[in-house]
Amino acid sequence: MASKTQFETITFKIFKLNKKIRFVAIISDTGKILSSKMKSEKHSLLKHENEEKFCQDVAKRKKMRCEFDKSLGKVRYINVERENITQIVTYINSKSIFVTIEPELTITSKELLISKIKKIVTNLK
Repeated sequence: MASKTQFETITFKIFKLNKKIRFVAIISDTGKILSSKMKSEKHSLLKHENEEKFCQDVAKRKKMRCEFDKSLGKVRYINVERENITQIVTYINSKSIFVTIEPELTITSKELLISKIKKIVTNLK
């Protein structure tokens, strides 16, 4: 398993990919936040306890989606568009990478961002 320092390094690298990124978290399959970072001049749109619950829910949804992997194939990423925020989740082994970005980012920019995130986390165990 990667160390806390390795998780923080990955989080930092993802954060540097685009100035519209608000928040990055690496979440274990049990829902534990292994590393997270919020943009310094931004505040969370969720209360701290709701942020933790949301990350636990990310792990639960991953388990639910795995039920359909055999027939539909593995999930590559999830993109949720909300009025105030865009949420992106990618899966790598036993981790989920959760990123929130400002909603005005173009679809092409989001696709490029997802591709870059996947390259950064490709060897994460």
